Amino acid sequence: MEDQSLRHNLDIMHIEKNVFENIFNTVMNVKGKTKDNIKVRLDITLFYNRKNMELVFDGSRVTKPRASFVLEKNAQLLVYKWLKSLCFFDGHALNISRLVNMEEYRLYRIKSHDCHVFMQTLIPLAYHDLLPKGIWDAHTEINYFFRDICSSKLNVDHIERLETNIIETICKLEKM
Repeated sequence: MEDQSLRHNLDIMHIEKNVFENIFNTVMNVKGKTKDNIKVRLDITLFYNRKNMELVFDGSRVTKPRASFVLEKNAQLLVYKWLKSLCFFDGHALNISRLVNMEEYRLYRIKSHDCHVFMQTLIPLAYHDLLPKGIWDAHTEINYFFRDICSSKLNVDHIERLETNIIETICKLEKM
């Protein structure tokens, strides 16, 4: 390992897929796939002063208030209907409408390249009028980061600016 010229090789497409799945599943509140779970809400109670995000205990039942970064059911339905109606020209992306399951409101069999298309073009469009401006801005900045990283030409100044910007963007996401 030490004699290899490239010790670490990160696959940007798979990183992009993981980030897309985490963002999409959290915003769309996909059961079992969201990062907004009970453990996170308990941590919010312990470490932060955010009363609107804390769990509500009603006797034997626990309720998780809807977070500002989670879409309401009717907005989720709009996004899934929009995805179901999408059509791309040949060679750009898979027919994304085939990935949408309207009965369960989920995406299935999504590949790395499809996530790449989502992250770079569709997420800013899908959530533009549905999420609060600050949250939409942070998601869009993540998309710009991946678009810039995947571009065919990068210079040192641009990479340094990307490094600074992604730190600020991650901090914005953590505040949410």
